[in-house]
Amino acid sequence: MTDKPILLVVSDATAETAERVLRAALVQFKELDVETRIYSSIRHDDQIRVIMDHAKGRRAMIVHTLVNPSQRQLLLDLAQIQTVPVVDLIGQLMGRLSTFLGETPRGVPGIPRLTEAYFRRIEAVEFAVKHDDGQAVQGLPEADIVLVGLSRTSKTPLSTYLAQKGWKVANVPLVLGLPLPRQIDELDQERIFGLTIDVASLIRIRRARIKSLNMPADTDYAQREYIAKELEYARSVFEDHPIWPVVDVSKKAIEETASILLRTIEERQRRRLNV
Repeated sequence: MTDKPILLVVSDATAETAERVLRAALVQFKELDVETRIYSSIRHDDQIRVIMDHAKGRRAMIVHTLVNPSQRQLLLDLAQIQTVPVVDLIGQLMGRLSTFLGETPRGVPGIPRLTEAYFRRIEAVEFAVKHDDGQAVQGLPEADIVLVGLSRTSKTPLSTYLAQKGWKVANVPLVLGLPLPRQIDELDQERIFGLTIDVASLIRIRRARIKSLNMPADTDYAQREYIAKELEYARSVFEDHPIWPVVDVSKKAIEETASILLRTIEERQRRRLNV
């Protein structure tokens, strides 16, 4: 059994509500290496059984917004068998509303409207997955935002969060001793953002990471001297590209970092319009 906490977010719709509530709650805890898995559009009992198989034998907790009574009960029954804790984000609210309004809930999942914005979000999420961690660099010109930073500077979760808002985001890792892909210099430089972090935070995050992977504790990846060299390399890259805004993600929630990026984009757009 792994010691790494895994949070399974389960929804019969987009899972956006449950994920936002979960992220807001996690901000209140010290920075931990927690894996989050999203299961959306859950409509069949077999899907719930598969999810429980993923939770079995792990340090897992399930957070869900299922509204179908039978599926909620099935999830609860299977979770009790596997001793997996479950948090029902919508059940208590529906119960209180039922009493207050004097009506029984219909149990109909909140199917998202198939609008242009919905399909744009789906496309953006697929783009973020395809262009994660330096993959498919030939597709970088299609990105609305390109994130550049060292390993464990929140590139992937930030890409996913922005993608859910409809932004096509690619992220490219900075690796000590290796040049950036040549495609970076061919892009509109105002689309690129650097991500940095303080030494202490990066050491803490990486040590938690190698522990979860059962890697040797003395690996260079989590050593102060090596990390200091990486950060110095990152600074030199950012200095060579002064047009890139550099955001320090130390102790920042994903939502806060995303807000900084989007505010910068908005300010640049306003300046262009005023020229």
